[in-house]
Amino acid sequence: MHKLARRVRFSINPFSPKDSRSSNSFASKPAGEGLSIFFELCVELVGEVEPTTGFVVNVTDIDRCAHEYVVPIFAKQIREAFRQSRHIGLSGIAGLLKSGWGQLADKFGAARLSELSLKLNPFRKVTIDCEGTPEDCKVIYFSEKFEFAATHKLWNDDFSEERNFEVFGKCANPAGHGHNYVVEVTIKTPASGDGFCIGDFERIVDDELIRLVDHKNLNADVAEFGKTNPTVENISAFAWEKLVGKFGKATLHCVTVWETDKTYCSYYG
Repeated sequence: MHKLARRVRFSINPFSPKDSRSSNSFASKPAGEGLSIFFELCVELVGEVEPTTGFVVNVTDIDRCAHEYVVPIFAKQIREAFRQSRHIGLSGIAGLLKSGWGQLADKFGAARLSELSLKLNPFRKVTIDCEGTPEDCKVIYFSEKFEFAATHKLWNDDFSEERNFEVFGKCANPAGHGHNYVVEVTIKTPASGDGFCIGDFERIVDDELIRLVDHKNLNADVAEFGKTNPTVENISAFAWEKLVGKFGKATLHCVTVWETDKTYCSYYG
């Protein structure tokens, strides 16, 4: 079984009655003239590889279906909401994704649509994964990225100095070293959006996690790492423990911590 994902980028200008043509889907199709709203839709499919082509699904078919069936749904809803000065909240975004799911679910033969996510900006996305029909999808996943800068040192007092440097390499530097960490927090919340506010979500993450670690020496300033190495694995588990149970009706689903753009760890509790 394979999991195939395709990102489809498009821009909608709510001031314009129609979409502009585009020859560069890498940037955005429709192109979105002037000041437009940019989105990135990620279509994830699960299926077996077809032996004669080597494809689960030809990605050009994913592009075609997304542009033909899903982008018009977003364009219509955004323009109608703009004309009526109507806000599209989390429940509205969930509704758009459900409508998109309903349009795409039967378009890819034996391959099954397993996840549909909408990137609202480079650091925030909303995801659905319907087991049955779109109407059965009662929850959505909201994810947002945060950053903090911190120093740490990896060391085990039970190891010799030689062994420490053998295991931890540069991370065993006696004076420590720094990282610009990125943390993505994902919560599962009712698709109705009841009680959810992005500002409140960000405040909770900032108060309960970021303030504890930002511009800190993790080994010296964070009690939990006094005897525990602040590896990316342990930091992600630490972040989970600080955030779990703090989001009201929403539940914490996953915390992912990037130590560099090449190294990250996700923790699910």
